[in-house]
Amino acid sequence: MRYKWYVPYLFILPAMIGLFVFRLGPIFFAISMAFTDWSPFGSPSFIGLENFIDLFTSPDFWRILLNTLLFSGIFVPSIVIFSLLLAVLLNQGLKGTTVFRVMYFAPVVTSTVAVGIVWKWIFSSDVGAVNFILRSLGISNPPSWLSDGKYALMVVAFVFAWKRVGYYMIIYLAGLQDIPKTFVEAAMIDGASKFKVFRYITLPLITPTMFFVMIMSLIDSFRNFEIIYTMTRGGPGIASTTLSYYVFQNAFELFQMGYASSIAVMLLLIVGTITLVNFIYRSKWVKYQY
Repeated sequence: MRYKWYVPYLFILPAMIGLFVFRLGPIFFAISMAFTDWSPFGSPSFIGLENFIDLFTSPDFWRILLNTLLFSGIFVPSIVIFSLLLAVLLNQGLKGTTVFRVMYFAPVVTSTVAVGIVWKWIFSSDVGAVNFILRSLGISNPPSWLSDGKYALMVVAFVFAWKRVGYYMIIYLAGLQDIPKTFVEAAMIDGASKFKVFRYITLPLITPTMFFVMIMSLIDSFRNFEIIYTMTRGGPGIASTTLSYYVFQNAFELFQMGYASSIAVMLLLIVGTITLVNFIYRSKWVKYQY
């Protein structure tokens, strides 16, 4: 059979169509809409940088940007640390490990809406399990977790981390099992303790996986719409509103599609910049060779 140069491209054509139609297409469309004043009930009109000027002069935007960064500041370290600890524990080969793997991974495949509803009940100020336990311990006036601006964002970030930790645990497990056992065995023969083996062998060799987890969890932290919508609707006030939820509010509640697109563009630039900085400095701590 004669080779035809276009045959390989036919195999990747469906994926390329999906990439351009469902990924790159909406991104470029949103960027173009950021320079317009557009309601779904009318046609867009070009207004230049007016949406971005309104955005940067809005005090709500800077508060919501801070909320977004605080959410990431809670979520990303929690994921990087606790998913690694779980992976290390499950990598010990103890009895029942398979059961615990399923238990930790179950929240990942559970609907985010269902998770949000359950945890909203758990943190309810009146009938929630958390405040019931606190009252039983003698705390007569426990916090109103989801209706107090001091706690709402922290609680939502905790719940989101709880839901996603199992996914990153599996990634860490794959990285741990890829470490040559001869390195660990040689260190143990030389008298190294388990802590020193982890500190000087396992941890450096797991840094490529840790870098991947950090980047993916960072991106994940900016895609937090469902859990916020389900648990707090951005409240109280804007105390738990993040940029992703702010996009939804402006686009589908206020019908300011152009303004919402400008927020989405800023979100894209922020995530892209932070990711780029991480890639630039990864050589200072990531070890790709044994």
